[in-house]
Amino acid sequence: MYKQLLAQYPIISDQIEASELEVILSSLEKIIDANIPGDVVEFGCYTGTTSLFIQRLLLSKNSDKKFYVYDSFDGLPEKTKEDQSPLGVDFKRGELRSTKAEFIQNFRKANLPLPIIKKAWFHQVEPHEVPEHISFAFLDGDYYKSIRASLSLIENHMASGSMIAVDDYSNPKLPGASVAIDAWSLSRNLRIISQDSLALISIP
Repeated sequence: MYKQLLAQYPIISDQIEASELEVILSSLEKIIDANIPGDVVEFGCYTGTTSLFIQRLLLSKNSDKKFYVYDSFDGLPEKTKEDQSPLGVDFKRGELRSTKAEFIQNFRKANLPLPIIKKAWFHQVEPHEVPEHISFAFLDGDYYKSIRASLSLIENHMASGSMIAVDDYSNPKLPGASVAIDAWSLSRNLRIISQDSLALISIP
C-alpha cells in the first residue's frame, strides 16, 4: 500500500527523500498489519510532508490508530556540543521554521483529516499529552536535546512489538541525533538497525 501512496502523491518539501519515506511507511505498515496496539506519534513535523503520508497510510489501511504530531513551529533550537559539526553550518537557531497554519493548510489542500497537533518545544510537552500506548514513533528533532526529550516522553508508552524510527541517524551534519539514540538504546540493550539515514528500533 505504501508504494502506491508514494507513487500517487507528491513530496512537498526537500527535507526528506523518497527513500526515507519508504522506510518510514513500510515500517508503519508492518506495525499496522501485525495489529500492534497503540497510536502513532511524530515529533518534528515541519510543513507536514511525512505527516501527510502517515495519515494517508492510516486511512488506506482503515486503521483506528490516532495520530499525534508535536512541533514548536519555531524552527530549530540552539545547538549543544553534541550537535556541533563543521558540515552542519547551515543548521542555525530558527532555521526550518514553518507555521502551524501552514501545516494545517497542507492537510486541507490534501483533503485529509488533521492529526492531533501539539505546538510546543518537546521539553515543554506534558506526559499526559502523549498517548497512553504507542505503536509507532517517528522522531525528527534533528538535535541531541530534542531527540532525548522525545525519547523521555515516549519510552514508557511504547507497546510490545512497537517501533521507533529516528531521522538523521547517519547524517554527519546532525551528529546529535545519533549520539542521543546510541546512548538511549545502549542503556536499554536495544538493537539499532540503520536504514538509509534512519535508525529503526524494535521494542520487545
